[in-house]
Amino acid sequence: MSNKSDGRRHKVSRDPKLRMKEAIFNEDDKTVKIFMKGRPVILHAPTDLADSYEITKVSTAPMQRLKLDWVYGYRGRDCRSNLYFLPTGEMVYFVAAVVVLYNVEEQNQRHYLEHTDDIKSLAIHPNKMLVATGQSCSSNDKLNGRAHIRVWNSVSLHTQAVIGMNDFELAICCLSFSRADGGSLLVAVDDAPDHSISVWDWQKGENGYKITETKCSVDTIVAAEFHPLERNTIVTCGKSHIAFWSLDAGGMLYKRMGIFETRDKPKYVTCVAFLQTGETITGDSNGSLAIWGRGTNTLWKLMKNVHDGGIFSICVLKDGSVITGGGKDSKIIQFDHNLSRTGVVSQIAHHYGGVRVISEGRGSQLLLGTTRNCILNGNPEMGFQPIVLGHSDDLWGLAPHPSIPQFATVGFDRVLQLWESMSHSILWSKDIGEQAQSVAFSQDGAVILVGCVNGKWMIFDSQTRELLGHHTDGNEPIQVISFSPDGSMVALGSRDNYIYVYQVSDDGMKYSRVGKCSGHSSFITHVDWAEDNQTLRSNSGDYELLFWNAGTCRQIPQASLMRDVEWSSNTCTLTFTTVGIWPENADGSDVNFCDRSHDRKLLVSADDFGKVKLFSYPVCQPKSLCHTYSGHSSHVTAVSFLQDDSRVVSTGGRDTAVLQWTVS
Repeated sequence: MSNKSDGRRHKVSRDPKLRMKEAIFNEDDKTVKIFMKGRPVILHAPTDLADSYEITKVSTAPMQRLKLDWVYGYRGRDCRSNLYFLPTGEMVYFVAAVVVLYNVEEQNQRHYLEHTDDIKSLAIHPNKMLVATGQSCSSNDKLNGRAHIRVWNSVSLHTQAVIGMNDFELAICCLSFSRADGGSLLVAVDDAPDHSISVWDWQKGENGYKITETKCSVDTIVAAEFHPLERNTIVTCGKSHIAFWSLDAGGMLYKRMGIFETRDKPKYVTCVAFLQTGETITGDSNGSLAIWGRGTNTLWKLMKNVHDGGIFSICVLKDGSVITGGGKDSKIIQFDHNLSRTGVVSQIAHHYGGVRVISEGRGSQLLLGTTRNCILNGNPEMGFQPIVLGHSDDLWGLAPHPSIPQFATVGFDRVLQLWESMSHSILWSKDIGEQAQSVAFSQDGAVILVGCVNGKWMIFDSQTRELLGHHTDGNEPIQVISFSPDGSMVALGSRDNYIYVYQVSDDGMKYSRVGKCSGHSSFITHVDWAEDNQTLRSNSGDYELLFWNAGTCRQIPQASLMRDVEWSSNTCTLTFTTVGIWPENADGSDVNFCDRSHDRKLLVSADDFGKVKLFSYPVCQPKSLCHTYSGHSSHVTAVSFLQDDSRVVSTGGRDTAVLQWTVS
C-alpha cells in the first residue's frame, strides 16, 4: 500500500509506545484526554453531552450503510494488458483495489471487490467468462494483504480460486491463461527483484497447484503470454530481452533468449502478441516491430520506425489485421493481415496520454487505455472518444458543490475536474498548470478556489472554468480551504503553519486579506467555521486543536469557552465529536479526513489503510462501532458527503481513484 506523499503529511513512527493510550474523562472539567504520539490532547465536552457522558459506553454503528455506486478512473499509467471487452457487453479493467465491469451503453457498473491492495495485472480465460487478477502485497495487512491471484466469474462475481497466497513476494505484474488447451494453466510473474515466473494448474483444489517456478530475469518484465497455438510455450519480454520458454512434461521450464543478431537491440521489448499464423510479434522502445519465426527464437523480420518512440500495445484483430499503439507519439497505426500498412493512422489527443493498451471492443470498435488513465472507444477511421477519464497523479483535493449533485477534484497532475454524480460524468476538465493540494466551492457554487503546492491559490468560474484571479500566501502547499457559512470570508490553511483569512466580496470575485492566524507549531491539516461566521477551529500535524477569532486572526486561548459553539462543519479530525474515529492503536496520522452529514446524523472518515468508515454522529465515544468499506489501495486523502447526503465521494492518494458511494 502506498505511503503518503510528502506533499501533505509526513509519515510518523508506528512505534507502539507512541500509539494512542486509553482515553480519560475528567468529571470535574468535563474533558476527554486522548493521547496522540505520546502527547495529550484535551477536548471539552459540549454541555448537552457532558452530564450523561460515560467514556466506557460503546457507541453503535449507524443503521445506514454505504454501497459502492461508481468508480471513476483507470490504471494505465504503469499497468498493461488490463482492458478487455466481455461477452456480457461490459469492459473489464481495474483501478486501485477494484475491478470494474462497465457497460457503456447501459451506463451501468459492477465491481469485483475481493482484493485488498493495488491490482497490477488482469487476464481473461479463453472462455471469456473467467477473469484472473493479481495484486500487490500490503505493508499494512500482513494476514490478508499478501500478493496473490484471484480467479473469478465475470457474470456472478463469484471467486473460484485464490492462488499463491504464500508464494509471491511483491506483486503479480504479468498474468496469462494458457490458450491452446482451453485455459487450464496460468503463468504469473512476481515483480520482485529476480522476477520469478511460475506456472499454475489453477483448477486443482481451492488454491491451485504450482507446477513450477524459476527465476526469470533481474531486469523488468512487462509481459508474459502463453502462445495461442502451442500448449507449452510462453513468451516473456521486458528490458533488453525477449525469452521463449518451454514447459516440458515433467513440469520444468526451459528458456531460450531471443536472438537479435547484429540488428539494433532495443533497450526494451515493450509488448508481445501473436499473429494468426503462429508467429510472435513484438514492439520495442525504438518504435520497431519484430516478427519471430514460429517455434524459434530467431528474428524473422524487423520493421523499423513504425512509431516515434516506444510501441506499448499490439492488437491482432479477428480478421488477422494488426493495430499498434504508440506510447510517445499517441498514434494508432493499422496493418493488414500481411503486415502491410493500410495507410490508416489515428492520432490520439495529447492530453489523453500515450496508448497503453488496445483491445477489440463491440463490433468493429476498439478500446484504448492510455498512460494518463483514460479509456477511449472508437476506430482508426472515425477517431476515438473518451468514455473513462480520471486523474493521473496523486489526488488530494475534493469539494462537493453546495447545492447540486456535483463535486470538484484536483491533484498533482495539475488538473481540475468538475464531476456530475448522477450521470457519472466529467462536466469539464482543466489543466491549471500547477500541482494542486486543495479545492473548495464558494457558498453559492459560482466560484471554485484551488490551493497549490507552491503557496499559490487560484479562483475559477465554475461554469466557464475561466481563471478569475490568483493570490499567493507563503511558498508551501495550501492544504485546506474553507468558506464561512455566509460566504463572506475564506480561510486557507498552509503547510507553513499559518491560516490565511480573506474577506470575500463582489460575489466571490474579490478577496481582501484580513490577516493570518499564527500559533500552530506544525502544518495546518483541517479548518472548520462556526455558525457565527467569525470563529474558526483548526488541527495541525502535531495534533493540536486551536480556536481563532477570524476577524482579528487572534487565537482564543480558553478552549473551555468553545465547548458549546455550533460548528458549521466537522472536518477537523481532533474534536470531542470525533474522538471515536481514532482506533485504539492509532498513531495520530492514521485518519486523514472526516466529514459530517448535513443532517448531522452521520460522519465518514478516510484513513491510511485504504478504508472509508461510516459512523453515527456525534462520534464522542472512544469505542465507537462503524461500517468499514474497501476499494482504495492507498491512503484515502479526502471523503465528503454530497449536497443532499444521499452520496459520499472519496479520493485515493497514489491510487488516483475517485469512488462514489450511495447512502442507504
